[in-house]
Order: sequence, then C-alpha cells, then structure tokens
Amino acid sequence: MYQPLGFEQRSTMTSLGIMIYYTNEGKPWEDNTEKETLVFLHGFGGGSSAYEWSKVYPAFASEYRIIAPDLIGWGRSEHPAQSYRIENYLDTIWEFLQKTCDRAVTVIASSLTAAFTIRVAIAHPELFKSLILTTPAGLADFGEDYSRSIFAQIVSIPIVDTLLYNTGIATSGGIRSFLERRQFAQPNRIYEEIVNAYLESAQQPNAEYAALSFVRGDLSFDLSLYIQQLTTPTAIIWGRKSEFTGPEIGRRFAQMNPKAIRVFQQIDDVGLTPQLELPAVTIGLIRKFLPVLDRQSVYNGHSS
Repeated sequence: MYQPLGFEQRSTMTSLGIMIYYTNEGKPWEDNTEKETLVFLHGFGGGSSAYEWSKVYPAFASEYRIIAPDLIGWGRSEHPAQSYRIENYLDTIWEFLQKTCDRAVTVIASSLTAAFTIRVAIAHPELFKSLILTTPAGLADFGEDYSRSIFAQIVSIPIVDTLLYNTGIATSGGIRSFLERRQFAQPNRIYEEIVNAYLESAQQPNAEYAALSFVRGDLSFDLSLYIQQLTTPTAIIWGRKSEFTGPEIGRRFAQMNPKAIRVFQQIDDVGLTPQLELPAVTIGLIRKFLPVLDRQSVYNGHSS
C-alpha cells in the first residue's frame, strides 16, 4: 500500500488485534525536537485505509508528529472475521489514542469515523485538544437512517453479501464506481493510484467483514443525539456534493452546539472526501483552523 516519503510503518495492539499506523520518523522528517501530534483517521467504504489522508498529512510533517492508522478491519491492520459494531470502533479508537499519544492531541477525521470520534471525545475529553472533521455523519442522523435503504437491505442477505463484495466492490471497476458515486464530485479527479490503493485494501484477507458491516448500516447511528454533549473545540469541513449526507446536516449539527463547533466550512464542487479530491484546499483549511481551535482550546482549559 502507498506510503509517503519519510513515513514509516508502526503497530500497536488493541482489544481487536494489531493496528498499523504511519508516522514521520524517517528522512527527511526525523529530528530531535518535541512536536505536537496530529492524528488522521480515515473514513469507511470499500477499500478505505490511511491512504485517504496521504495527500494531506505529509504537508504537516515538518511541524508536527503525524500518526495515521489503518483502523481495525481496514488497510494493513488486523481483520477479525466478525460482524462489526459501533462499540468496536469507539473502543479501538480510544485504545489507539491512549497507546500512541501521551497528551491531548488534535484529531483530523472523516465521515462516519469522524462521528465515532465525536463520541470518543465526549466520553474521554482529556484525550483531545481539538477536532477537525470532514463530513462527520452517523448515517442515521435526524431519523434519516441509511440502513433502511434498498442497497443496505440487499447487502444484508447472507451469501448475496459476500457475492456482491467479491464481484461488485473488491474489483477495480467496483472501486472506481464507488469513488465516482459516493466520494467524488468530479470523476476526472480519480486517478489510477487512488483506485489501486483502495483495491489493495479491499482485497486483504477478511476485508469484507468490516466493509459489509458498514454497507449494511450496522455502524450507523444518529449523531444528533450526541452532538450537544461535545465540549472539544471543533471545526467541520463539508463538501457540498456529499452523497447521502448534504451540508444541511452539518449546519444543523453546528447550530446545535455552537460553543464547541467553532467553524463550519462548506466547500463547493467537492464530494465526501475533499482530502483526496482537493488535497491542497484541505491542507489550507486545516492550517487556517488549527490556530483558531488552539486559542479556543486554551480558553476552554484543553491545553496540553
């Protein structure tokens, strides 16, 4: 799988197995200065992995310690052969942060994982300095439950689910189709390296278990039931053309908790993953938001 220059692979153990992560401990980034940490967490979909943020996090490698894991069931991390539940990811994200970070950190996360991260931050605020989230959605928000969709119902049929995964998702054509329909506003921004990186992750042994749990809707929940409990200073980035989860959902979240959600930024002409579709713009926005959230973090007593 793609690994940016100067980043090395590390691992840590969680209750569901080994999590692989990438960090800037190689040339030209290594030095002896102590740096704050930025953690990048990828979202879910056929073939998701830390690759999703790989066009963004190297831009911060000279200033920050970078940690970008493959979540359990994805990428190079362990793939337990089981149905996955929300609690599996809440627990392993919490465990990962505890084991790899010795102080409160800024976490940059996307889509459903960003929604999970909000819940972890509510339960364990001491782990978080700030959050920068792209399209954080629980996929059952405000009563609009993805799991009731026709596709989710079809994928819930035994045997049909694995057949669909092997023939319709974990193929080059299936990956490209998913990216075009679900993640990108402009298909011409999808190049071969992206498809190959997603395909390699999708074809890992037992990769279908986490992916099918996601597409069945087993991991969906209503984030609006939790958002008002968030106290960590937060910025939200939302692609205007996000499939299933339009920016009006993000605006409603921001309006429900303006004390914590300090910034809501819509990006036009982009879909679910601006970090892949427009990485330079995403880098610029993260750089813009970090000092704003740092000031708010100090004001709220979240400073490390």
